[in-house]
Amino acid sequence: MPVLRRTWAPCGATPTVSVRARSHEKVSGIGALIVSPRRRRFTLALALHQHRNIRGPEVLRFLRHLARHVRGPFILLWDRGRSHRHALVQTWLTAHPSCHLVWRPPYAPYLNPVELLWSYLKYGRLANFAPDTTTDIQTAVIRERRRLARHPALLRSFFRHSALPFRV
Repeated sequence: MPVLRRTWAPCGATPTVSVRARSHEKVSGIGALIVSPRRRRFTLALALHQHRNIRGPEVLRFLRHLARHVRGPFILLWDRGRSHRHALVQTWLTAHPSCHLVWRPPYAPYLNPVELLWSYLKYGRLANFAPDTTTDIQTAVIRERRRLARHPALLRSFFRHSALPFRV
């Protein structure tokens, strides 16, 4: 279902958003904001999955992707979500000492720059967007990811506005 927000319209012409009601279709996503060691480059990695929740195998696949594309050691800032504590994920983390893990409190979205990114996409850029299919959602999110890649200052702002104890 789309997130409906206020919008502009001519006086007396209330805007309408047509929606095909399919309550069980969804797209789940996992993402990482990647900061270079000297905090000069900001990049975004996203993985989208149609019709399913993010569980251990999806997190593992995403970690493998990160390990291939991020040179050198990296730090993961994670909450204590069930998919992060999955046995497959923990086994992979044990086998890869270059991946350092920092646990955050169980529910602290204000400490997670990626949560700010998801909010920006969902309640800002994709507000009033009424897709007909899950493929339309994926296409829109991929388009926004490409747009964000051209605006590293915006990616930096997600870190600045989080309550993390370091500055970028």
